[in-house]
Amino acid sequence: MKTESIVKELKFKAIRSSGAGGQHVNKVSSKIELSFNVTKSEGITEEEKLKINSKLSSRINKSGILILQCGDTRSQHKNKELVIKRFLKLLKGSLHTPKIRKTSKPTKASIKKRLDTKKRQTLKKSNRKKPLF
Repeated sequence: MKTESIVKELKFKAIRSSGAGGQHVNKVSSKIELSFNVTKSEGITEEEKLKINSKLSSRINKSGILILQCGDTRSQHKNKELVIKRFLKLLKGSLHTPKIRKTSKPTKASIKKRLDTKKRQTLKKSNRKKPLF
């Protein structure tokens, strides 16, 4: 994954932000909408595209475009920086493969604990039986 080439492929659109802010919100388009075409990207390999499509399938539309929005601050430039950071974090997170857990031998303490609970259970059950004379 080449982050420089991916950032160049991003398309931004400034839209009006919702929420509190009064007249300022109504006048200024400070919310940024980032769109990234996953299927036509040249900065990502085919394997990475498949991983991204499977992990981020709920965020990618039918035409293969990933859309993110940010309207956290009043500044358009800060929102642009924030949405780029979110986008890169999202991409790296979707490409991350978790480590495979190696099975380990149970500890002596855990084996002893298991056997003790089994003994207690058998004693409890045997005490419920009718005594043999």
